[in-house]
Amino acid sequence: MNVIVLSLLLGLTAAAANVIGGSLLVQRQWEPRFLKYFMALGAGFMLATAIVEMVPESIELRGKNGAFLILLGYLLIHLFEHAVTPHFHFGEETHRHEFEHGHRSISVLVGLLIHTFFDGIAIASGFLVSKWLGWIIFIAIFMHKIPEGFTITSVMLASGRSRFHSWGASVMLGAATFAGVLVMVMTRTAVTIGLPLSAGVTIYVAASDIIPEVNREPGVRMPLLVFVGVAMLFVLDHLFHVH
Repeated sequence: MNVIVLSLLLGLTAAAANVIGGSLLVQRQWEPRFLKYFMALGAGFMLATAIVEMVPESIELRGKNGAFLILLGYLLIHLFEHAVTPHFHFGEETHRHEFEHGHRSISVLVGLLIHTFFDGIAIASGFLVSKWLGWIIFIAIFMHKIPEGFTITSVMLASGRSRFHSWGASVMLGAATFAGVLVMVMTRTAVTIGLPLSAGVTIYVAASDIIPEVNREPGVRMPLLVFVGVAMLFVLDHLFHVH
């Protein structure tokens, strides 16, 4: 299949996962512990994908400038998710008093929209470099899309919005993901910028957003699942990647 068509289809799939995450919370058909398991696996897989696959390809494409772009991507998400939006974390929002003022939930939404836009950039950039990289990035991103939709819906509910409008926020995240794919597909030569920026974003989401949330859980099961997620990448690399 043509890599452009494949990027678009998988971008839609990732976007749908955002919407599913929102639906899980709105319909109350979810088990929080299973969601945390998924987050732990995804965090390990994302971190390994970014460092082992995306960073070397970015440096090969841009040299030292690639390293600066990776750092820029990391700092960009830090700015919007934590400098602009204090107290942000993945998972169900239980501190409702922090979101009594609607502007804080909107700032969370803006931060996540930027993050999900770069999810789409990452998927398309990967496929523009190679099918292997595209598939690995897609898997890494897909594994955190459901918790992402779950998170924004939870924040919106905590701010007092209706279930429908809260779920609509997860739809917006899905739309931003697909928009990122479209932008990269239409500006293919910008892959030398898009890949390193999205590598920095991916590192931030895995290491600074999801892993701290996973570490809130008592016991060793969650931290060990992060290592399982890392191991999954190396297994896939051994079985399917032709070097």
